[in-house]
Amino acid sequence: MDSIAKLRNLRIAPRKVRLVADLVRGRSVTDAVAELRFWQKRAATPVRKLIESAAANAEHNFKMKPDTLVVKSITVDDAATMKRSMPRAFGRATVIRKRGSHVVVVVGEVEAVTKKMAEKKEVNKKKETTTTTPKKAKRVKK
Repeated sequence: MDSIAKLRNLRIAPRKVRLVADLVRGRSVTDAVAELRFWQKRAATPVRKLIESAAANAEHNFKMKPDTLVVKSITVDDAATMKRSMPRAFGRATVIRKRGSHVVVVVGEVEAVTKKMAEKKEVNKKKETTTTTPKKAKRVKK
């Protein structure tokens, strides 16, 4: 069973939030929270709170143990962009885009994650053994 937490309309650009998301993807919840607590990015605090919220949801709703939780996936998508204008030279104006983000965190137990990874490895091994092609003979110039 997976637990989901969503953060909508975060007023930080998705490109900046993805830096933080890439850091914690696949880690255990305790490691991710400890890492984000000391990371010097503005997006680290809301992402940390979101992971803690997903862990609390898992513990309360599905009776999962917090020690066994892993950040299965974390996605960052674009939210609505606020458009503002800035005066420039010769009476012109340029657009300033104030971007926002939607963040979704999925937290699950370690056993479920390791089983899925083991299944994927087995499927890949089967593909490797069945799709072997014979090597082509090299041409020899005379």
